[in-house]
Amino acid sequence: METTRLAITDDHKMVLQGIKTMLNGICEINIVATYENATETLKNIEKDLPDVLLLDINLPDMNGIDVCKLLVKKYSNLKIIALTNFDDISFTKRMLKNGAHGYLLKNTDKIEILEALKTVLSGELYIQKDIRRKLLNQTSKKTNNNGLKPNLTRREQDVLQAISEELTTQEISEKLFISPKTVETHRMNLMSKLGAKNSVGIIKIAMEKELL
Repeated sequence: METTRLAITDDHKMVLQGIKTMLNGICEINIVATYENATETLKNIEKDLPDVLLLDINLPDMNGIDVCKLLVKKYSNLKIIALTNFDDISFTKRMLKNGAHGYLLKNTDKIEILEALKTVLSGELYIQKDIRRKLLNQTSKKTNNNGLKPNLTRREQDVLQAISEELTTQEISEKLFISPKTVETHRMNLMSKLGAKNSVGIIKIAMEKELL
């Protein structure tokens, strides 16, 4: 992984220091800025130009969901990962709907932060395993009788769930006992039915439509 310019927004100095200490010595990570509120973030991010922003949701002057929405409109190349104590999936869905590329809880470790950075920089979505499990549990309890939802086949629903688990095409192929080419066909059908451009879009729109 090339050197990643990282910024962090959190109103707790201990959290900022903890993340800096955790990532200290990792040559692939350059922490270019830390911000203690939304105002500092919005004012300085253009000057600091991070590749990725770790963004808390609960800020003193504006919630991180609104900050995320403002930033992704202005900085299309910026990757935003929520870093929060909120494990309610309603916050996850709202952050992703407003353009976030990942969602981590503050109980994360160095390995997972690095994995999340690598994932979002590759253009994919990263959701911490505990949150992803909650989303999948909610999916299994939902019915598909809502006429507003796209009509997915059982196999398309299986592929959608596998994509949300961040499985590769080969892994989905092996899990569902279908060829990689068939997986890609189902992926294209999902993109068409959901109006998405890529796998990240599939997940975001599926969440909005409560398919996940």
